[in-house]
Amino acid sequence: MEADEGEHGPLAILFDIDGTLISSGGAGSVAWREAFQDLYGIPADIGKFTDAGMTDPEVGRLTFENVLGRKPTSRELARVLARRQRHLAAAVAASTSYRVLPGVPERLEQLHDDGYLLGLTTGGTEAAAHVKLARGDLNHFFSFGGYGSDSEDRTELTKKAIERAGTVLGHAVDPAETLVVGDTPLDVAAAHGAGARAVGVATGHYSEDELRAGGADYVLATLEEELPRG
Repeated sequence: MEADEGEHGPLAILFDIDGTLISSGGAGSVAWREAFQDLYGIPADIGKFTDAGMTDPEVGRLTFENVLGRKPTSRELARVLARRQRHLAAAVAASTSYRVLPGVPERLEQLHDDGYLLGLTTGGTEAAAHVKLARGDLNHFFSFGGYGSDSEDRTELTKKAIERAGTVLGHAVDPAETLVVGDTPLDVAAAHGAGARAVGVATGHYSEDELRAGGADYVLATLEEELPRG
């Protein structure tokens, strides 16, 4: 399928979730803590062992190694991830600080209306991603994505999201025609590793200057600002 006459700029725009679209108010950390408490009697604090932008399998593995002093077996990691998923919906629902970040619904609605294909690129597992988006009524904007359940490597899951964009459109999508929007230098590095352009948005843990220093091609204060179209 060829691009329609008059189309220009990116075909697909991929969004990170935490710190980019929503803030869960710490719900993710609560779910991890409850999972380790249930299984091992240890209320693990993932913030001591992991950084923003890591994938869920990576977070689970590193936290396990640090609190239990050894690497998890495959079954142990599977149990931790499953138990964390069991707690996540309740933690998101109970979070008093959950919020959709500034400009997000309006920007997504505009991009939809303008004919851009919107997807996700997130370190969360696919199930966890949709739990977090559901409270903010954002799931309906996204028809595909790349997730931490696809790969522990952010670059690889971003490549998977671009591949799936092509599946939706019926033809391969050039990564250079894709924007990746995220709030951490890890999002920026993954975008570049996949051959896409990186848009840093300073609504998470990193400032505009830090995102520029991390190599973002474009930097926004919030998604109230226009994304690059050219």
